[in-house]
Amino acid sequence: MATEIKILSVVEEDIPAIQSIYAYHVLNGLGTFEEIAPTIEEMTERYSKITTAGFPYLVAKLHDKVVGYAYAGHFRERSAYKFTVEDSIYVDPEYTGNQIGSLLLQELIQLSKVHGFKQMFALIGDSNNWGSIKLHERHNFERIGVMKNAGYKFGKFVDVVIMQLNLEWGIK
Repeated sequence: MATEIKILSVVEEDIPAIQSIYAYHVLNGLGTFEEIAPTIEEMTERYSKITTAGFPYLVAKLHDKVVGYAYAGHFRERSAYKFTVEDSIYVDPEYTGNQIGSLLLQELIQLSKVHGFKQMFALIGDSNNWGSIKLHERHNFERIGVMKNAGYKFGKFVDVVIMQLNLEWGIK
């Protein structure tokens, strides 16, 4: 299946599918600490803000169906962080385990390098989110910390795992 996946820049017509994927993760997972799924309009505004600022925003398509998406955005908006990005990756739950996240992250890393970014962080909701943790490890991210009980969702406190990739030469 991975050979049939196309990684492309997002166009506005992809936003409803992106919103649907993200809504699933908001309502069912701990990878995001949002608790109310954003509307298509909100997701369109987020897309516009990210792409207008010059950050990469990608979709994975299988036979013209959006099956995942990823983007890099501000790690923090203060000027000292201008060379640092945070990644976000979400895959349609029907297509997990098919290397879609890996294909998206690989391209996101390359585009972030081309855009001149030097560091990429992943802030992963839930210490038990092994899929995301292992994905980032396969792409040479190093686990640099855990924020214990940083969020509260689904009636429990949840950690945030912090991982980092030096885009210039890799941390490992």
